[in-house]
Amino acid sequence: MAKYLVIVESPAKVKTIKKFLGANYEVLASNGHVRDMPKSQLGFDAANDYEPKYITIRGKGDILANLRKEVKKAEKIYLATDPDREGEAISWHLYIALKLEDKKVYRITFNEITKNAVKDSLKNPREIDMKLVDAQQARRMLDRMVGYRISPLLWAKIKRGLSAGRVQSVALRIICDREDEINAFIPEEYWTLEAALNIKGEKKPLMAKYHGIGEKKAEISSKEEMDQILKELQNAKFEVVDIKKGERIKKAPMPFTTSTLQQEASKVLNFSTQKTMRLAQQLYEGVEIKGQGTVGIITYLRTDSTRVSDEAAASSRDYIIQNYGAEYAAETITEKKKEQKIQDAHEAIRPTDIKNIPANIKDSLSRDQFRLYQLIWKRFTASRMAPAKYATTSVKIDADKHRFTVAASKLSFDGFMSVYKEDDEDKTESNTLVKDITKETDLTLKSFEPKQHFTQPPAHYTEASLVRALEELGIGRPSTYSPTITTILARRYVVKEDKNLYVSELGEVVNSMMRDAFSSIVDVNFTANLEALLDKVETGTIGWKTVVSNFYPDLDEAVKKAEKELDEVEIADEVSDVVCDVCGRNMVIKYGPHGKFLACPGFPDCKNTKPYFEKIGVACPKCGKEIVIRKTKKGRKYYGCEAIPECDFMVWQKPSKEPCEQCGGIMLIKGNKLVCADEQCGFVKKIENHQ
Repeated sequence: MAKYLVIVESPAKVKTIKKFLGANYEVLASNGHVRDMPKSQLGFDAANDYEPKYITIRGKGDILANLRKEVKKAEKIYLATDPDREGEAISWHLYIALKLEDKKVYRITFNEITKNAVKDSLKNPREIDMKLVDAQQARRMLDRMVGYRISPLLWAKIKRGLSAGRVQSVALRIICDREDEINAFIPEEYWTLEAALNIKGEKKPLMAKYHGIGEKKAEISSKEEMDQILKELQNAKFEVVDIKKGERIKKAPMPFTTSTLQQEASKVLNFSTQKTMRLAQQLYEGVEIKGQGTVGIITYLRTDSTRVSDEAAASSRDYIIQNYGAEYAAETITEKKKEQKIQDAHEAIRPTDIKNIPANIKDSLSRDQFRLYQLIWKRFTASRMAPAKYATTSVKIDADKHRFTVAASKLSFDGFMSVYKEDDEDKTESNTLVKDITKETDLTLKSFEPKQHFTQPPAHYTEASLVRALEELGIGRPSTYSPTITTILARRYVVKEDKNLYVSELGEVVNSMMRDAFSSIVDVNFTANLEALLDKVETGTIGWKTVVSNFYPDLDEAVKKAEKELDEVEIADEVSDVVCDVCGRNMVIKYGPHGKFLACPGFPDCKNTKPYFEKIGVACPKCGKEIVIRKTKKGRKYYGCEAIPECDFMVWQKPSKEPCEQCGGIMLIKGNKLVCADEQCGFVKKIENHQ
């Protein structure tokens, strides 16, 4: 009969861990949290020192009853939930719910689910760390305060089923701000010039880029400037004035953290953050590997640390020397400088055994599990390897007072790149012509290649770049990035098209209200400061109740003020001039998950609905019909002709009623300026007073 009880979070871990521990151990799962604040109320008493009220989560009664039965039989109980704040809190809740005060109870953690790691954790048990628990309680209560006080306001003012959240509302704000930036962006013209230079005996010309006058770099911003430069270069002689050879080193990347794994999996494998985390969880909890049984093949997946254990570092070094050669093993390892934030877990994401080469265990994994594991394995292996080296050559060529340059590089030692190449790998491989160039090389002009360009607006956020932005701004923690993005997509505040995230009409309305009524909640710096305070709770430098008691009164006041002052967003039941073609009533404008639509007011007798296209009072420049606000299939807003598909006119920015003074074409509203839709015209006018 089992003497010892080990309680883990996930049922998927039970089989793996039980296999490592043998007959004396019973291993059971709590299936995540067992207690939480009640869904029907705020869940804490502000008048009674913010004491939280916890109840058993619905559906967890049977799990707790079974655990209590096993607790009675056990001599020792090991709480083996995940090695982060959330896991620590689950252990504490289990301790309370199972009434373990009079039992021999130990908290154990392991960063990987392997035999050695699990057995070592049993040799090094500790007590529950209440500082970690308090940091989780504070986070949970702050999230609850924002969600439970502001969401009902969104229901009253906009529509039911919406939600606000401490991190999700800031993420929405960041996306909206980027959208505003893009909409207000005015392209600027610039030119580049290349000279195709013939070298005696070579078939291909050498392509040299225009630099400027002497050492001074010049920007070419108009055709007139370009024409002047070409005129001055008409009879110029091209001479090599300087050749520099050198070496460039490209350092190995660091192993993955949660954030960098999500970014790279999105970029390379086209995985959503949610899919990446789901697959990583499976690889961590354990997969059936032929010849090994069920084993966790990566370390814990929620971490912002790049540290690697001494054992893993030594094992990887041996593997690299044996399989690639001593020169490929890194002499020193770069680690990310620790910022002023707590590391949620203490190691980077890495394979639990570097000898589990992806190709060897491919048959034991699903296609997507294999692709993610291979990415993690290659990145970790590369992080322990020597830098790549490039032989570089830079050539300066003068033509009269003007200077052209040629820069080239050639890989001389592949180092870590023998295992791992990043998606945006430097593509400036050597122009083979450069290696033989000397100052005496005779150059003759074949042709000039002037090109006109326009500056591009900032890119729309993708899931990967939003994760990077949240991490850089100190908003949220590794465990929050994926659920945050999943929530704003599920609420349809944001839509995803070709990887890009776009704000929906609903998202604009919610963000606008949050910004007006709760400016501090959606303030990036305020949210980042709250994260820093939670880290201080974790280190014990500040009490958790101090954090929540300083936050709640201001929120309470803002909610009460908003309830009184905010104008309701009039969306439902606005009567349109469109007549229902079923019953003849005037249709009304309703609001659904995808935005506005037309519905018959005779519902449920008449269930007729139609798409709603709002006219903006501007004629289509192609066919003269009305321009209306339309949406893509996914819900992104644009302006198009009402006659689509017969007429194909469409633009992303709102057209103005005012025509271009220079070419008579259509003008677009960009921030506080009107800009001609024709980039070649480029006319810009400040908006004085426009509708």
